[in-house]
Amino acid sequence: MLQTVFQKKWKPLLTSQNPKKSAFGFETPEDSPGFLLWQTTVTWQKLIKKALDNHGISHSQFVILAVTLWLEEHQQDSTQVAIARLSKLDKMTVSTSLKKLITHGYVSRKESQKDTRAKWVHLTPQGKNFVSKLIPVVEGIDAEFFGKISQGDQQNLIQILGNLMAEVHD
Repeated sequence: MLQTVFQKKWKPLLTSQNPKKSAFGFETPEDSPGFLLWQTTVTWQKLIKKALDNHGISHSQFVILAVTLWLEEHQQDSTQVAIARLSKLDKMTVSTSLKKLITHGYVSRKESQKDTRAKWVHLTPQGKNFVSKLIPVVEGIDAEFFGKISQGDQQNLIQILGNLMAEVHD
């Protein structure tokens, strides 16, 4: 479906003759949905990074803690693979970040007794307390950042991003 949308909407723009013979398929950078998404993501990530730096944790580490808490609260398997899948972080980033989080005493990691390749991740009481304090900080940044658009537009944005992610197969 994503490819069909691309072919109908964007491919004609990219393949049409540009009188200026530009290498770009868009008249201005702001006409590119990819570039706008990039700018938005970078701007939002800077705000999150600034807040998390005050707590000595990276954005990836926060996401891993938050995803682990979510999995545990919903009685779902909190394996490294499940964390990587839900967060969309690559397996190496998850593994490296978990080592740091273990050092700080926020998580524990154990091999599965059924499958030695699988690693179970659990929040320690300290980790659960830590991430529970950070979630409102991050959600506050989200509320302020996305609060610049109406609730209806926020719901549309969530639906659009969800549709895009539904087309992504890891």
